Amino acid sequence: MMEKAIEKANTLIEAMKWIREHRGKITVIKLGGSLMEDQTAMMHLLLDAVFMETVGMKPVIVHGGGNAISQAMNAAGIQPKFVQGRRYTDLKSLMIVREVLAHQISQKLVDQINEYGGQAKALSVCMGTNVLFGKKLFLPGEDGKNIDLGFVGTVTKVDTKTIFELCNQGIIPIIPSYTLFDDGNDQGLNVNADTAATEVAKELKADKLVFVSEVNGVRMDPNDPTSMIDSLTAQKAKELLASGAIVGGMIPKLQACLETIEHGVEKIHIINGRLRHSLLLEIFTSQGVGTEIIEK
Repeated sequence: MMEKAIEKANTLIEAMKWIREHRGKITVIKLGGSLMEDQTAMMHLLLDAVFMETVGMKPVIVHGGGNAISQAMNAAGIQPKFVQGRRYTDLKSLMIVREVLAHQISQKLVDQINEYGGQAKALSVCMGTNVLFGKKLFLPGEDGKNIDLGFVGTVTKVDTKTIFELCNQGIIPIIPSYTLFDDGNDQGLNVNADTAATEVAKELKADKLVFVSEVNGVRMDPNDPTSMIDSLTAQKAKELLASGAIVGGMIPKLQACLETIEHGVEKIHIINGRLRHSLLLEIFTSQGVGTEIIEK
């Protein structure tokens, strides 16, 4: 029993260096994908976020919810449609996106964090405080004409003042990937969660941006977990993208990481959220558990 107690104390001592380094700084955490349907994984991730706030860090959570949206659309008899990896969103679909993202999931995350001893607030149009604003997103078509995705957008403005105020009060902001138009129109837009998290991190000038996904980091071989790269400079990441070594969904994620670093975010992490307490292990240990991307 004494040996176990000493081991716990040693772990805290190791973490002390990182706690002091990150205390008072903002970390944006992006949650999404099928991970959000894993109750055990979400419990440990949200407990990690509560711990981070407790020791003086300022976590900000940005979330998606693609699987839950697809399920709700199927239940409503609406067939999900994707164009170049983006969900086509008509008005009926948008109402489902708004209800699932900006109401149900956001409120659930708030309730869970409160249950685990922290404090959280949803910053969404459904909760009365919207902080993301944007404009419609058009994709380039093969014929040279823009492809209209309906009510799909990109973030152009972030209400950083409201987010900072909550962080300074010890409250964890919960931000869904759903925006209002930046021209004052109260119509909503469905936004890619990685894009939303990237813009939030850039505007807040966050110390860290953490993408929590179902993979353990950037891999040289997407099917081989042992090929994960522990640390990447921005230049090395560009070289890997140019060489074709990075494939699939990791390409846009890595591109978003590079763009975020160029706007002043010092470190970006890609971790597997199904690993118990992966957030704490990545931030508060010397070795970490995912891929860390730094400027140089």
